[in-house]
Amino acid sequence: MTNKLYDTSLSLLTDLYQVTMAYGYWKSKTAEKEAVFNLYFRKNPFNGGFTIACGLANVIGYINHFGFSKKDLRYLRTLTGNDNKPLFEAAFLDYLADLKLTCSIEAIPEGTVVFPNEPLVRVRGPILQCQLLETPLLNLINFESLIATKAARLRLVAEKDILLEFGLRRAQGVDGGMTASRAAYIGGCDATSNVLAGKLHDIPVRGTHAHSWVMSFDDEQQAFDTYAQVLPNNVTLLVDTYDTLQGVRHAIETGRKLEQQGHKLAAIRLDSGDLAYLSIEARKLLDEAGFQRTSIVASNDLDETIITSLKQQGAKIDIWGVGTKLVTAFDQPALGGVYKLAALQNETSEETTDRRVTGHRATDRWSYKMKLSEQAIKISTPGIQQVRRFQDERGFLADMIYNTEEMNELGRPTTMIDPMDFTKRRRFDANQQYEDLLVPIFLDGKCVYSLPDIHAVRARVQTQLAGLHPGVKRFVNPHIYPVGLEKGLHELKTELILKLREGASQ
Repeated sequence: MTNKLYDTSLSLLTDLYQVTMAYGYWKSKTAEKEAVFNLYFRKNPFNGGFTIACGLANVIGYINHFGFSKKDLRYLRTLTGNDNKPLFEAAFLDYLADLKLTCSIEAIPEGTVVFPNEPLVRVRGPILQCQLLETPLLNLINFESLIATKAARLRLVAEKDILLEFGLRRAQGVDGGMTASRAAYIGGCDATSNVLAGKLHDIPVRGTHAHSWVMSFDDEQQAFDTYAQVLPNNVTLLVDTYDTLQGVRHAIETGRKLEQQGHKLAAIRLDSGDLAYLSIEARKLLDEAGFQRTSIVASNDLDETIITSLKQQGAKIDIWGVGTKLVTAFDQPALGGVYKLAALQNETSEETTDRRVTGHRATDRWSYKMKLSEQAIKISTPGIQQVRRFQDERGFLADMIYNTEEMNELGRPTTMIDPMDFTKRRRFDANQQYEDLLVPIFLDGKCVYSLPDIHAVRARVQTQLAGLHPGVKRFVNPHIYPVGLEKGLHELKTELILKLREGASQ
């Protein structure tokens, strides 16, 4: 994200309560207190077994351009409280004018398969700055991860067929369209119809003509012939404006004329009707006429379920154009990521030995924080977290979340505990192959990460999916990939829950 899409700063792309909390930290002189926040989600989308991490490139762009402009501050001066007096002191706005981010950020690289409760991003720095990053980071990570996951699911069912993203006209505004095109390509689409996304993100672009082109001529044959004359090296003809199979015959006639000029009919496109039946019949017509190499494109509100069904019916479709249901994540329009405080810097050495304080367990430097809930799934995990992915020659085995401050003996055997059922445990030997997923992105406000190009990120998705057991990738009742807490972190979380429950009952 270069901020070039808007003639404005994006630093107010946040919720008001982030700014009021920042003001509260500043006013109470706790703005510089070091904190750690984790960004994660609680449930895989689409009732699936995995999620694709996406959006980090835009997070980096946002942070690199962070800063409150004069226009931003003039606007904030206009905000008032219930008494109609200014909401923020002038001195606080002056503080924001000079604010430079100094946070250290670690994140899981884009294109990685991830799972519920794993921190996708870990932010460490002055609590005021960490707070201001909550809403934009969630906005940038949630949607792209959702769309990349949807595209990855489509890629799985399309197999080796060409998969196109055709969703700009139905996307949720300009932001939705641009973001979805990028994430869809990363997730597995081969190209997009979105020309601006092609320009800005180096995504291949594909397209043909609309029904209006055919309707603007006296007859379909004339429309096809004219289009072929204008663009002889890019001829895909939409054949369902009037009568689909007759349209295929007209396309064949145009194809013969193209061959005489040294060109070819690349494809025909079906956009309505019984796609299984029509594609089978169209394939027969094309093959009988000698156009065996002409592809059949299908569109019309496709998703992974419909594509699966069409393949099961023997549809002769080579290229799938998916629009609305991809770019809007039609069956689940939000990922539901959250951003929770997990650790806070201790103020005094005396506090480091005080374990009576409800809500945190003290170490030499950190007080660990967590949110309780009546719903177990909503209880956050404390600590400065890292994700360790164990693997062998067959693929990924399990992911273990651990606290970096209390697991320094990296070579020792480890035990992972299922947070939903403490009786489920897995032990990993010291020589078990693993990878720690969170990598440094910003160090004290300076970007230290070399961002891969979009094609490398797209390739990473397929490599990552190949590492998953097939059961995790199935759509109906997928196998649950093992994710758990390192034993010490599980004990820490249990201890804090008990302290908080005890404190709440007094």
